[in-house]
Amino acid sequence: MARARGPSTFRSWGHEVRTHHNVSGGPFPRILRPAAAVASGLLCLLWFGQALAGAPTDQLRKSVDHVIAVLQDPKMKPDSMADERRAAIRKEAESIFDFTETAKRALGRHWQNLSDSERQEFVALFADLVERAYINKIERYSGENIVYVGESTEGELATVKTKFVTKQGTEIPIDYRLLRRGDRWVVYDVLIEGISLIGNYRTQFDRILKTGSYQELVRRIKANQAEFSAPERSQPGGRAPKS
Repeated sequence: MARARGPSTFRSWGHEVRTHHNVSGGPFPRILRPAAAVASGLLCLLWFGQALAGAPTDQLRKSVDHVIAVLQDPKMKPDSMADERRAAIRKEAESIFDFTETAKRALGRHWQNLSDSERQEFVALFADLVERAYINKIERYSGENIVYVGESTEGELATVKTKFVTKQGTEIPIDYRLLRRGDRWVVYDVLIEGISLIGNYRTQFDRILKTGSYQELVRRIKANQAEFSAPERSQPGGRAPKS
């Protein structure tokens, strides 16, 4: 996919950036893998530390601070407040992500074949698919260390780099890809160790649409959202899908 061209900048504050480009393979479907995908990836939005940052990170941080406040609010912690807590998290997720762009890229070439009403339907379904995995896992955050590594911009696109450090000391690089919408920066993809959230979903959707119809894809998403997986941490020997 062609990328917008423009002035390139890169900021780093004394952190060594290490990336990995491996990906695990496997037949479709893989059940419940959205858990690890969105778990390690989107949880990194919880804490960027006190490092200096540019506009993309600043705008992410505003929504992230709201999520942290919800998770730390004693009134929101009881199970009886689960619906209210999840609604608040979902609201912030919708402010962080451009689900129309994400859904479009996840569907790939098949997007062109959809009517306007089908596109609206798919965006809503895909947003719900991602949000459910996000909410289910973000509620399990327990203070793991997040290191803000740096930020780069290229025209209307930006990347925010972080490291998610597990309690066992394992470092997992997480990249957030953003695009500019007017005066806002919004996330359209998340990469865990080089594995694209969009690319992973696109591979799964494409397998269905090569032999079935859009209606079949919609039916399967509605019937069993756990059937569709986001990427887990990579294993040696593969390449990351491109968004």
